[in-house]
Amino acid sequence: MQPLPSDSSAGGPGKGQAEAATRPRLKMLGEMLVDAGLLTTEQVDSIIQEARTQNVRMGELLVTKGLVSQQDIAMVLSLQLNIPLVDLKRDRVNPEALRYVPEEYARSHTLVPLDATSDSIVVVMADPADIQVIEDLKARSRKSILPAVATPDDIKEAINLSYRVSGEIEQQIGQVAPAEPEAAAAARLSPDIVAQTPIVRTVDLLVAQAVRDRASDIHLEPQEDHLRVRYRIDGILHDMLSLPLNAQAAVVSRIKVLAGMNIAERRRPQDGQFAAAVDGKQVDLRVASSDSIHGEMLVLRVLDKSLSLFDLTEVGLLPEALETYRHILKVPLGMLLVAGPTGSGKTTTLYASVNQLDRNECNIVTIEDPIEYHFPGINQIQVNQQANITFATGLRSIMRLDPDVILVGEVRDSDTAKMATQAALTGHLVLSSIHANDAVGALFRLIDLGVEPFLITSALVGVVSQRMVRKLCPHCLIDTEPWADEAAAYLEELGEPLENVRRGGGCNFCANTGYCGRTGVFEVLLLDEDIRRLLLKGASTAEIRAEALRKGMVTMRRDGMIKVREGITSPHEVMRNIYSIT
Repeated sequence: MQPLPSDSSAGGPGKGQAEAATRPRLKMLGEMLVDAGLLTTEQVDSIIQEARTQNVRMGELLVTKGLVSQQDIAMVLSLQLNIPLVDLKRDRVNPEALRYVPEEYARSHTLVPLDATSDSIVVVMADPADIQVIEDLKARSRKSILPAVATPDDIKEAINLSYRVSGEIEQQIGQVAPAEPEAAAAARLSPDIVAQTPIVRTVDLLVAQAVRDRASDIHLEPQEDHLRVRYRIDGILHDMLSLPLNAQAAVVSRIKVLAGMNIAERRRPQDGQFAAAVDGKQVDLRVASSDSIHGEMLVLRVLDKSLSLFDLTEVGLLPEALETYRHILKVPLGMLLVAGPTGSGKTTTLYASVNQLDRNECNIVTIEDPIEYHFPGINQIQVNQQANITFATGLRSIMRLDPDVILVGEVRDSDTAKMATQAALTGHLVLSSIHANDAVGALFRLIDLGVEPFLITSALVGVVSQRMVRKLCPHCLIDTEPWADEAAAYLEELGEPLENVRRGGGCNFCANTGYCGRTGVFEVLLLDEDIRRLLLKGASTAEIRAEALRKGMVTMRRDGMIKVREGITSPHEVMRNIYSIT
């Protein structure tokens, strides 16, 4: 039987035993905090009683109420117990130490083994005074336990980064039957094969690791002699592991069954979706399949709602650009386009835009393919080709629903472009995305789709063009000298020399990449009378762009270099994502 956590509150099975173990531990932590001058005796007594009443840990309740921080508790425990305070963002976990503590045990007790020798293990704990857990670890490993302390959040992050699923997946895949001839494997593509426990477990592990790694996509790509698994993290693909080819059919079939796809159809592309629970949170996964030269490949888009940004202040708009963009959103009618390539964050910006509109006084209707996130108070319509619901036909039906604001997922063809323009001209605010290199290029993209310039000048209010760049990891920042091309690009955009540049040195928190998370780089084009006049005269892209710059438009290049100056990203990242734009 696993021991009860020493600072658990009373209640449930073994109530008397829990109380006996709990009271001294709660008092001990409280005394430490009082001795450190962080709490008063009255506050401690009140928190102890409230923790027992609510059946929660004392430390969690203190942090929730804002009385102390996790770092405060960790520092007090380190000083009072005379044990090391470990920075798990910098101190790397020794993989050899992990084999002494199972992942499930580490998660349930909020601890992670840091290092191991022939006779001892250094274990970083959120509760290093829990004697029962220490004795249990000693019995399990047959080694002495050297406790250290860190914050619970850092320990949980270290567990996610350290306990990789590769080993368990290899163990599960090893239980799959040996490779068969192609004809025999095809005949076995039935629900029976996907019911195999090893395959079910393998898929669950792949999804769980992707969520913990903050991956946006999972790629399953058959090669000549193996199945390649890659994760896209912060916009960059990383190799995760290789699976034997004999597991490909079973893994693909399992995912297709979950996504409601036809497992017998391998030649035609298919789409599907399913939901999964990982570490107590729900994620949605969109699945796309296609046949390739070596077999069927799958890409799973991971939609983790807890990581989504739906506030305009958080997408990366600089203050002036944010003010201009909000001014555009206040117009009662017209069309606003968000331009950029696939994966540039257009949908996030559109969602953040809709999210700040008044849902009580406005009827907001969307037509999307697919609906990635659900919003209360907004009427969302899913594109359905089989029911003849496209962006164009959906727009026609929406016009009869008395809308105030219409969000069109993407202007991708002539019919949609013309319908969106007409909707903007008939008294609606229309928000949509379009594939174009920059803000001025979006104007000519509309012309290419068959919209007359005089209609564009009448309907279009503004265009936002954007890219995504990786943000520097805040936990491993270092100052270095810029490279020659970085210094030249910075000088060209901002007119000032780049003396030094901040980079991510690499740490556990960012998986040694130096980057963690992404932000947007923008240019906002507001159509005024001068730009409209140029467009009607048939002016070139360069002429319209020059006029926009004269009026104060900040280009994506300049926006990116401003974010370099503010220490948000690196010059290399800006140049990698934006400097292909002429």
